[in-house]
Amino acid sequence: MAAKEPEIIRDKDQMRRWSRAMRSQGKTVGLVPTMGYLHDGHVSLIREAHNHTDLIVVSIYVNPGQFSPSEDLSTYPSDFHGDIQKLMAIPGGVDVVFNPHNLYDYGTSKNANAAARASDDARVGNGGNGVVSCVEENGLGHETWVRVERLEKGMCGQSRPVVFRGVATVVSKLFNIVEPDVAVFGKKDYQQWRIIQRMVRDLDFGIRVIGSEIVREKDGLAMSSRNVRLSPEEREKALSISKSLSRARLAAEKGQTNCIELRDLVAQAIHESGGRLDYAEIVDQESLEQAKEIRCPVVFCVAAWFGKVRLIDNMEINI
Repeated sequence: MAAKEPEIIRDKDQMRRWSRAMRSQGKTVGLVPTMGYLHDGHVSLIREAHNHTDLIVVSIYVNPGQFSPSEDLSTYPSDFHGDIQKLMAIPGGVDVVFNPHNLYDYGTSKNANAAARASDDARVGNGGNGVVSCVEENGLGHETWVRVERLEKGMCGQSRPVVFRGVATVVSKLFNIVEPDVAVFGKKDYQQWRIIQRMVRDLDFGIRVIGSEIVREKDGLAMSSRNVRLSPEEREKALSISKSLSRARLAAEKGQTNCIELRDLVAQAIHESGGRLDYAEIVDQESLEQAKEIRCPVVFCVAAWFGKVRLIDNMEINI
């Protein structure tokens, strides 16, 4: 059977017309948002989407709205041709790849003074913490942001203050452009998944958001597009995340439910392996509120640096 070659759409109006035409024929549309450099974790999201909808749209867009100027936007890995080949190798393939150039370019230009004022306003508006996204830094004129105020505050939102504002906004834009019936997100980005679920509920998007389980390498490392930037030595050290999370989950299942003790177990393992811990938190699976004792389903979320690469991982603990 010949591989299915997806239609590549770069214009948002054309994308919207395609989706509306398909839905007018009674077809259901699934969306898998990605930033490209696809791996087997992304493939699992697409396979999951096939279980729920007739047609699949995969977006490939590295979103500048979720990166601050000091983060790794410019070095985020990219291989569009390789991505298309991987998508064609999936049984059933995908129908459309939506690959816009810039979702924040509205055909208007700003002079340097206006751009500087917009950037200054954003610094004040973002809690006065002096952090803006690459969108504001470049003076593109975009000034409408979606925030899920409570769920975005902890964990990744603490160390990356613009990330979830940028994620919620770009996902809202993708939902408005693609108009899917179903959207699939990976549970490796657990906080992101819960934030999108809450945004869809609160803003009455008619979209079902599905969380797909983490896909791991054979040695347990959670699959990530950033893994390619790890040296062999750093990659070996990074296994301390998944290994220590597994030990913590096993300890919890055997009755050790004190969250401080479990957190210390993971923090020590990452430190001893040469990693730099960003956070290790045990939180309620729904509210993402920190737990002191495990008395309900929780998720143990970790972010840590190995060299210049920041990795995240998590494990649900259901006891």
